[in-house]
Amino acid sequence: MGYSRQQFYEIRRNFQTYGAQGLIDRLPGARGPHPNRVPEEVEQAILDHALAHPSHGPLRVAHELTLQGVQVSSGGVRGVWSRHDLLTRHQRLLRLEKHVSSKKIDLTPEQIRLLERFSPEFRERHIETRHTGDLVAVDTFFVGTLKGIGKVYLQTVIDCFSRYAWGRLYTSKLPVTAVHVMNNDVIPTFEAHGAKIETVLSDNGREYCGRPDRHPYELFLQLEEIEHRTTKVRRPQSNGFVERLHRTLLDEHFRVMGRTKFYESVAEMQDDLDAYLETYNTKRPHQGRNMKVRTPKTVFINGLPKQKNKKGGNNQESRLN
Repeated sequence: MGYSRQQFYEIRRNFQTYGAQGLIDRLPGARGPHPNRVPEEVEQAILDHALAHPSHGPLRVAHELTLQGVQVSSGGVRGVWSRHDLLTRHQRLLRLEKHVSSKKIDLTPEQIRLLERFSPEFRERHIETRHTGDLVAVDTFFVGTLKGIGKVYLQTVIDCFSRYAWGRLYTSKLPVTAVHVMNNDVIPTFEAHGAKIETVLSDNGREYCGRPDRHPYELFLQLEEIEHRTTKVRRPQSNGFVERLHRTLLDEHFRVMGRTKFYESVAEMQDDLDAYLETYNTKRPHQGRNMKVRTPKTVFINGLPKQKNKKGGNNQESRLN
């Protein structure tokens, strides 16, 4: 078999002394924990820092811990990261996201910023709705420039509970356009089914915000007894539902129709947009959170708030046509 006499006696001695375990090759090096491994309390401090600041490198972590009275080198930090599969920033961000999903904690602005950039789904974490009309999001979207007409803007409205969407195209983004789509399209739909819009969420654009006693949109919401909430400045992800709708409209409608049809008027564009929104609301299964692959129309109907009749029973609101 190619074994020498010396190898044979060595193998037999190991088998007689240790049994079958003695035949396993032993790697050179220290047995058990390495004598130069950092103490457990230092290792825990490194892991806690990686959770609080996942974008910091090993040298930055070593300096930060030194200021806290924990002596460790950048190599020691990398050693701890290596044992816990945290060598890359991607792995540390995954650990932070998993930690957030498993338990409720207060995140720092740095953690929120990194999670939102790393995971698009995390942007919608704070938007919770109870029923149809509980929260309606609005936004203005620049579609493009139409030859001979000029810039074309889309006033978008979406019910955050059901994802039921409305949209109307205009050649400007004045406050009157935002009022027009709400008064002519959105509110009549809710009134036809006995529902009411409780809150409108918008950004801080001039078409939505201004002096409450003079601005047309603010006055309109006051007349309709609708609460007006605005997103944080320079944080479009705060209005994630309508931002995601804009991306869907771009990918599935505007970019397709813009390459297959030549438009001469905004009315032609509006007709095709109405046809797409009809498909979007009634036939296209939605894959959003809590939608369960249902259409927005179905969720809109099922989410209508119930009202008590005179006899004390529950009367379901009328259905969409």
